[in-house]
Amino acid sequence: MDKYEVKNIFGKKGELTVQVPGSKSITNRALLIAALAEGESYLDGILFSDDSRHFMACIDALGIKTKVNEAEAAAEIFGTGGKLPVKETEINVGSAGTAARFLTAFLAMTEGTFHINSSEQMKKRPMKPLLDSLSALGAEIEYHEKEGFFPFTIKGKAPKSGDVEIDIDKSSQFLSAFLISSTLFGEGVKIHVKGSHGMNYINITTKMMEEFGITVKKPEPSLYVVEGGSKYSGRFYRVEADVSAACYFYAAAAVLGITVTVKNVFFSSMQGDIGFLNVLEKMGCKISESELGITVTGPERGRLKGIDADFSGFSDQALTLTAIAPYCDGEVIIRGIDHIREQECDRIAAIINNLGAMGIKAEDFGGGVKITPGTPKPSEIETYDDHRVAMAFALTGLRADGIVIKNPLCCRKTFENYFTVFDGIIKALS
Repeated sequence: MDKYEVKNIFGKKGELTVQVPGSKSITNRALLIAALAEGESYLDGILFSDDSRHFMACIDALGIKTKVNEAEAAAEIFGTGGKLPVKETEINVGSAGTAARFLTAFLAMTEGTFHINSSEQMKKRPMKPLLDSLSALGAEIEYHEKEGFFPFTIKGKAPKSGDVEIDIDKSSQFLSAFLISSTLFGEGVKIHVKGSHGMNYINITTKMMEEFGITVKKPEPSLYVVEGGSKYSGRFYRVEADVSAACYFYAAAAVLGITVTVKNVFFSSMQGDIGFLNVLEKMGCKISESELGITVTGPERGRLKGIDADFSGFSDQALTLTAIAPYCDGEVIIRGIDHIREQECDRIAAIINNLGAMGIKAEDFGGGVKITPGTPKPSEIETYDDHRVAMAFALTGLRADGIVIKNPLCCRKTFENYFTVFDGIIKALS
């Protein structure tokens, strides 16, 4: 499928229930923690996508035994306690940012020589702050193309103890990478952090570490401590439904003025994107929770209020709000998202360019975007091989004619049957 033309179904009524896959963030953290654990782990409800398959392929290449059951959305991981069966191998992390950052840190702290490649997209994404910190610990890094970027070879070194400094202004994954592999510091580690980007994701990391048996201490706001002798223990672990994916369907409810429930998404979720629901509520939606999951009911005929909101805690949803912003009754201002310029694509540029192509005024003001509502005209959405651009701007077409998504299958990175589920909503309301 090279293109996907969205059907305008505005004015249709209905109450729908949707199911989304497991969380990408939690799946990939669970995979590495289970690999580092002592003993077997059974991971239930995991996401199968391009990203997670690359992660699992890397684990296999490192000699860690797995049993995968895609039909049951499950995997058994036979942890090796951080000791790799192989001392030299090649892995390819694809476009998976979590695999790229988490596995790089793990291998830099493991005895051996590891050749790490990636997709062309991942070669453009920031790695230097993490790699500089790993070099300071004694890892030897040989760059094969551009310094500070993939591909490269790492000669790892098992650290006894350490005082690590890491800058997370570009990505919170740098800190999560160190935290997850902190058990490799035999005598413990102190991690000093500069920046505060993406702390909701850090909270996911530390909570999951605790669930697998590791206590992370935080004696100061910018200091994380893991004591020597800490070990993960294999266990049964159920992955939460992906709130990031759910938010597209909640936004569909908002823009169409219908009711949508997403199964197994609850306010107790540790995923930061749950904060997007507060934004939708301020824009006029009604939010409720039942045993089935969270339900969003959009305002009558999708009459959404304009809003000025900080998205630094759930920046993946900036594109989602952007896609429905043309239908608001006033300006939409999204702040705290400057870092999304260096994700799968320059997402701020993607916002400005795609809205502009639809005739919607959008301004880049440095740390965010300001959007003036209007009537979208027919347009082909350039996705830049970015799954979130494709999934988000499909929402615009639910209420406008002639919106076509180019390269829609780039959504396979995190939600490979997104447009099948999306079609289900359209058919149910047609």
